[in-house]
Amino acid sequence: QVQLVESGGGLVQAGGSLRLSCAASRSKFSINAMGWYRQAPGNQRELVARVTSGGSTNYADSVKGRFTISRDNAKNTVYLQMNSLRPEDTAVYYCNAYVNFVGYWGQGTQVTVSS
Repeated sequence: QVQLVESGGGLVQAGGSLRLSCAASRSKFSINAMGWYRQAPGNQRELVARVTSGGSTNYADSVKGRFTISRDNAKNTVYLQMNSLRPEDTAVYYCNAYVNFVGYWGQGTQVTVSS
């Protein structure tokens, strides 16, 4: 069992920045892909950004050029730097990690962007 602990959410004005962090508990298996998803009220959970163990990344079109995902493999931690935030970025952000091809989710952290 792998636990994911997220931090860094909060309230910010439009145009501001936040940095999310997600630390995975130690596992005897290597962590494959790690990523961030978000879910706004009434919407389905959607991929925001994802990074593989080799460092390849992909982003949702809506966040390209504003958000940057990175990971520290030594610390089993993934980060999401969010710049130029917009009210439509408001959502609960969930960390996701694949360990031995099993997916795990964090508890979610609220990001609220005021206009």
